[in-house]
Amino acid sequence: MTIEAFEIFLVATPGLEPELLAETREKGFQSAEQIAGGIRLTGTWRDVWRANLELRGAGRVLARIASFHAAHLAQLDKRARAVPWSKVLLPEIPVRVEASCRKSRIYHSGAAAQRIATAIREELGAPIDDAADVTVMARIENDLVTISVDTSGELLHKRGSKQAMARAPIRETMAALLLRRCGYAGQEPVVDPMCGSGTFIIEAAEIALDLQAGRNRVFAFEQLAGFDASVCNTLRRSGKPGPLPFGFFGSDRDAGAIKAALANAKRAGVEAVTSFAQKPVSEITPPEGPPGLVICNPPYGTRIGDTRALRDLYASLGKALRERFGGWRAAIVTTDPQLARATGLRFPPPGKPILHGGLKVYLFQTKIGQ
Repeated sequence: MTIEAFEIFLVATPGLEPELLAETREKGFQSAEQIAGGIRLTGTWRDVWRANLELRGAGRVLARIASFHAAHLAQLDKRARAVPWSKVLLPEIPVRVEASCRKSRIYHSGAAAQRIATAIREELGAPIDDAADVTVMARIENDLVTISVDTSGELLHKRGSKQAMARAPIRETMAALLLRRCGYAGQEPVVDPMCGSGTFIIEAAEIALDLQAGRNRVFAFEQLAGFDASVCNTLRRSGKPGPLPFGFFGSDRDAGAIKAALANAKRAGVEAVTSFAQKPVSEITPPEGPPGLVICNPPYGTRIGDTRALRDLYASLGKALRERFGGWRAAIVTTDPQLARATGLRFPPPGKPILHGGLKVYLFQTKIGQ
């Protein structure tokens, strides 16, 4: 592949773009800037590989490979054929093409995708397959066609370790950015009293151990032209050696959730620093050692159960935190401010909403005892 720099786009969880920007810059991508929908930066294919491996908050990594104006399908066909596909795609690897149209004279996304797919097939010789691992994405807005390749493949929240899931799971990418919003940097214990399949706890442990987010999975970029496995392997690294002076503790009243969390932690390689126990929120207690962060994604009425019935659950959580977790920070993800207030904790306004599974959720934060 060419070593020339090009535009790279990182897809963010809507509402958590500032946290992804902070992580991206922290990882050394200094050209990163926040735009609508995510983060834009300039880099090379090596940066694409590293972004997929290391960034915990990005949903996918797109490589911008071409941009041109097209006012009608014939023009799109001609200019799509002029894209240097062979610099990015391999003729023997199947390709899927997706398109979206907005405020453009080309308004039929299916027809646009078909024209681009035909150009790839006839100019490069690559087969077109709707089930292909490699996806070419065309966005047509105000007659400007931007063509990108999805270098991630499966969404990046699929770390490769969470195979067992409880109900209404939170995505790992979202969990990582919420932990960042809470100020978590891997240097304190974390407790999740409604842990489900263990996402917050496992993510927090991986951050503390400095484990790469994508260490256990494959990526679409491995099927692109010029991919160098030996160079990519130099970007893969091990985490911190030795034990940590604190741990990560999850609990849930559901036995199936605890079984899933234990299995997921083992696959992630963090079972030595994580603990999971079946218990109701009324029985949670802080671990020995310094205070840290309590974070959870409880049920909310529009997701599981009825809001009125859930108030007792939130009240029980708040009572346990107020009585036993003085000095800890608390963070609760919910759609309903009334449920957050039912805890009896003093939460300041939560800020802008975050999109989660089609719902608008908020992260309520406070220091217990204040």
